[in-house]
Amino acid sequence: MHMWIVVYIAPNQVTADQYKSLLEMEGILVMLRPAGAPQMGAAGPVEVLVAESEAREAAEILAAFYQQ
Repeated sequence: MHMWIVVYIAPNQVTADQYKSLLEMEGILVMLRPAGAPQMGAAGPVEVLVAESEAREAAEILAAFYQQ
């Protein structure tokens, strides 16, 4: 069983899906979880979670992506 860690809070579902795809291409297991009020739907913030054992690697991948 995985312990999940939030590595990023995306401003919306579209951005969360992009980061999920980026991490999955690197072989990291990703789960998305809505973080805003339910009525916000896809426009609300979304938590990007990874397995605790992959959190450091995921953070490094996202940091490198931000710097581009």
